[in-house]
Amino acid sequence: MPPSESWPIGAALLQFRPFLPNGTPTQDANGEQWAFALAELAGAGFDHVDLTDTWVRPGDLTGSRLDELSSAVRQAGLGITAISTARRSIIDPDPRAALDNLHYLHRTIDAAASIGAPVVCAGFLRALTPAQLDAEWFWLEQGASDPAGDEDTWALAVTRIRELGHHAESLGVRLSLEMYEDTYLGTAASAVRLVEEVGVDAVGLNPDVGNLVRQHRPIEQWEDVLRQTLPHTNYWHIKNYYRDHDPRTGAYFTVPAPAQSGLINYRLALGMALDVGFDGPICVEHYGGDGISVSATNRDYLRTILAEKLAERQDGALTAAPVEP
Repeated sequence: MPPSESWPIGAALLQFRPFLPNGTPTQDANGEQWAFALAELAGAGFDHVDLTDTWVRPGDLTGSRLDELSSAVRQAGLGITAISTARRSIIDPDPRAALDNLHYLHRTIDAAASIGAPVVCAGFLRALTPAQLDAEWFWLEQGASDPAGDEDTWALAVTRIRELGHHAESLGVRLSLEMYEDTYLGTAASAVRLVEEVGVDAVGLNPDVGNLVRQHRPIEQWEDVLRQTLPHTNYWHIKNYYRDHDPRTGAYFTVPAPAQSGLINYRLALGMALDVGFDGPICVEHYGGDGISVSATNRDYLRTILAEKLAERQDGALTAAPVEP
């Protein structure tokens, strides 16, 4: 199988509800019910899944239940690209919540090692505000932000990520930090600084520039973000948005788009990533509508580009090879 076809590209579970039709939390479902849900991904052509913890929280499952989850994934014919955690900030302004989230991420790293997930993805994003929950799209309203210029909170972030990174490294798991607006991972410079100060090989970035371009405000150019962050990237959430700005009125417009259609040019972005040696797994995401089908289209689009870009590099290497006399 060519590398472009075997490259792990998993589906996010953003469209999967956290409750069964009868109201039972998905967390408490049995393995057969999990496998039935995951079979939807296989039916859409996926061979990998990102176990997004908005559906099931592997870090809160006991050993036997983790075995059930692992079996359900295999029964659906899927591999695992990562466990992605959502809104579990280890520097939450509530010290108890921050500590609970730290312990949760340690448990999630243990769970990842147990079920063979190569990456745990985390970040500093916090719970949605009431205004965000009421909005048509949550990013239309201002969310919580990390305290800019607060060196004590920054130092706590570095210390706790380093602690998690050493734990992950000891188990052969990578920790990937997701870029997200108004957090210490909200700009390219801040994200790179954080990873460099943590200084653990197993810790890298998830340059989810889709989280940034959807904001209704001025933003960093996505090419500049990727140019700085891709050398530190070990996992990648890929999604896209249409974006428009009317300078006359100051109005912005953003809405989810298929990966090939939005503002971010992933043909260019993947080439940039390959140029700096990116070889990590990928997760395709989409908000709204039939997100599974759009994600499947995103996957196929990325595989087409990977095939072209990898072939270009192979041809280039062959061309550059010395000719034997």
